[in-house]
Amino acid sequence: MADLYSELGVPRTADAAAIKRAYRKLAKELHPDRNKDNPKAADRFKQVTAAYDILSDPDKKGKYDRGEIDEQGNPKFAGFGGGGYRPGGHSGGRPGGRAAPDFDFDFGGDPSDLFSELFGRASGGRSGGFRQPPQRGADVNYRLTVPFADAALARTVRLALRNGKTIELAIPKGVEDNQQVRLPGQGDQGPAGAGDAHVTFLIQPDARFARDGFDLRTDAMVPLETAVLGGKARVPTPEGEVMATIAPATSSGKLLRLKGKGFTKKDGSRGDLLARVLVEVPEDAGLAEFLKARVQA
Repeated sequence: MADLYSELGVPRTADAAAIKRAYRKLAKELHPDRNKDNPKAADRFKQVTAAYDILSDPDKKGKYDRGEIDEQGNPKFAGFGGGGYRPGGHSGGRPGGRAAPDFDFDFGGDPSDLFSELFGRASGGRSGGFRQPPQRGADVNYRLTVPFADAALARTVRLALRNGKTIELAIPKGVEDNQQVRLPGQGDQGPAGAGDAHVTFLIQPDARFARDGFDLRTDAMVPLETAVLGGKARVPTPEGEVMATIAPATSSGKLLRLKGKGFTKKDGSRGDLLARVLVEVPEDAGLAEFLKARVQA
């Protein structure tokens, strides 16, 4: 992996807000759900996510900036420096003509950081101060727009997480617009475990339906002949159109009640669907022919 800052396209002087903005922009462009036919985009998504995982964590970022960990977050030190003890080395004269042994420390940071890593920090003394306990990862917020029919039927939908995973998520029964649910452990990963995800449901309006509590209201277009003589007419429901019985001499404005075809309630039952009959009157010429045929019959 290249330099983590280069992966996100930001300079090393970038602050936390700039790093977060850069990651969100790249994650939106490279997310696997938007690049199903582009495996390179999926690989790039994993790289920028891994880079953000380190640079968004102040502790990891500090270690990376000091050269203590590599781009994968692994420690770079196996011991005291790469050169070690060189028996024939000489760094300065000593009395008696003996050469002083050389020890090569090349860790790119403050020596106190190295000794803190090797020997730990004191819990409350002067040598290092109190070490904070490991922290959970950050919580993540999502806004999920769902079709009205899916909300009405409390269906299961797919949610793409920013870590690259896609999960199946059941819409809560009786869901309201802007209702939020918490998904434990689906946030960002941290030293002490993952944070949570908070999902806000946004219900997409459907011009065919109006919600009245857990009942739904809709219009049913009924041909004039069916309204006069009776028969069957199509009525929209969240599941799709159904054929409803129209009694003879049905006038416009009459309500048809379809039991259990409304919005899902919190207990799993459903409200009703109230369909208002709208009689379709043909053009004048057609109406005349229709009435003439009825009279002759």
